[in-house]
Amino acid sequence: MTRPPDADEQVFHSHRNLLFSVAYRILGSAADAEDAVQDAWIRWSSADRSQVADPKAYLARIVSNLAMQHLRSARHHRETYVGPWLPEPVLTDADAVTDAESVSMAMLVVLETLSPLERAVFVLREVFDFSHAEIAVAVERSEAAVRQTARRAREHVRGQRPRFTADRSQQRGVTERFLAASTGGDINTLLELLSPDVTLWTDGGGKVRQALRPIRGAEKVAAWFAAISTVPYQGVAPHDMHAALVDINGAPGLVFSGAGRVVATLSFDVDAGGRITTIHNVANPDKLRAVADGATHHLATR
Repeated sequence: MTRPPDADEQVFHSHRNLLFSVAYRILGSAADAEDAVQDAWIRWSSADRSQVADPKAYLARIVSNLAMQHLRSARHHRETYVGPWLPEPVLTDADAVTDAESVSMAMLVVLETLSPLERAVFVLREVFDFSHAEIAVAVERSEAAVRQTARRAREHVRGQRPRFTADRSQQRGVTERFLAASTGGDINTLLELLSPDVTLWTDGGGKVRQALRPIRGAEKVAAWFAAISTVPYQGVAPHDMHAALVDINGAPGLVFSGAGRVVATLSFDVDAGGRITTIHNVANPDKLRAVADGATHHLATR
């Protein structure tokens, strides 16, 4: 007979989605975020909860610190990574994501350029609306230091990442057209869809063959996609490759699979004119586990 969860388990479970959402945005990795949440549960289980006045703030502090610690230790690995390092994509529920910008691949790439402290402060303040005083407790800094860090991080992100300009229906339409054109080797349509200065980022992590540097310009990007549609990709022949339009990190994206496994994901930035400005292509198999599991993440903002 299964033992019903006690009150402390219920409290933790009620905040679990929030904790994952915080950790994922700080870390850019679903697997590492799950580890941080599990470690937070261990600490919560052993804590004197009679001294905890606000479980949400307490748990947010634990998971934020765990995520920052992990990020600091992971920095060397990311600096020596083979080719561009991109965040680990996750499947999302289009109806449940209230702030798609904060979980977009493009935003997570920008957050990667912040220090662990800046990243945690930015996420807690801008995404989850924690007060400066609450964040100061969470990251163990003075409130004045947190205000300064929050301002610095916000200005950096604003300078690197403009707001989305395309609406969701436009993004979906562009993604559908891109899928048809790329799988059909239709370079002319690809050139129509791509911004002249489009950039393609590919992440194979040294595990699979990918471009080790970003590919820039509509003609080069179109040629790259047209070429891979005619030859086997990671051992999967073009006619055995299946593409699905799904919601990835809060926006329409593509998942390519074949030979019983997920092969790659594509995420897009689309401008107001309906042209693709950036493509993020994740093919490192270590980063495709969350998508392969098929679990949909409800990435909270509160």
